[in-house]
Amino acid sequence: MTILQSLIIALSMYSKLPMPRITWTTENTKHVMCFFPVVGILTGICVWGAGTHLLEHGCGVLLFSSIMTVLPIAVNGGIHMDGLLDTIDALGSYGDRERKLEILKDPHAGAFAIIGAGCYFIISLGLWSEVTKGMLPVIACGYVLSRGLSGFAVLAFPSASKKGLARTFKEGTKRLHEVVLLIFFVLLPIMGMLLLSPGYGMLAAAGALGTFLYYRVMAVKKFGGVTGDLAGYFLQLCELAVLGCVTAGGIFM
Repeated sequence: MTILQSLIIALSMYSKLPMPRITWTTENTKHVMCFFPVVGILTGICVWGAGTHLLEHGCGVLLFSSIMTVLPIAVNGGIHMDGLLDTIDALGSYGDRERKLEILKDPHAGAFAIIGAGCYFIISLGLWSEVTKGMLPVIACGYVLSRGLSGFAVLAFPSASKKGLARTFKEGTKRLHEVVLLIFFVLLPIMGMLLLSPGYGMLAAAGALGTFLYYRVMAVKKFGGVTGDLAGYFLQLCELAVLGCVTAGGIFM
């Protein structure tokens, strides 16, 4: 029952799927991060299925790109975009660590967040305009990989704050097999990418792992560790990096 409740919490927290209301306890939040990649599986299926359908039925480039840019955000409810924008504001402040952490908690969007959102969507729209049907399976795997890496970072990296969702999920997880499961959700999509398309898969995996390395260095140096907002920031950048590397492969390979 506890495992099922953790799955329901993960799906209700990180997706817009209708889920029964559950009271959070120390016990049923223990495994939430383990089920985080399940949201990526559902997102990947939606992206792969919708993208294939649109391309096979002659959808125009601009309409296709617009739908595919918005679709992942519609599935997860924009929770990770919120983290991206908060982090862009914090990094743009050039304040000290304490000031950056204060900005992460501020619910208001600053100028840097608005500019960052515009740039992110324009880049995403442009990249999706270059996507072909053969690229979609690798891109879909990226939604699982980004969440596997993000969940692993929450459990393995130092926390920047003693409060918040990231800290709550980290403190609830004490067993080694939960970290191992998240490593599995990192290796599985990478293997899937390489099997589906060695060329695209290698580029996508390199983009995701390179973004992960940047995230580790930046989070510790600028914030003293990870937070829920920083996790969202990484996830959005990771998905954009996967998309960018795959489309770059299609253009230059």
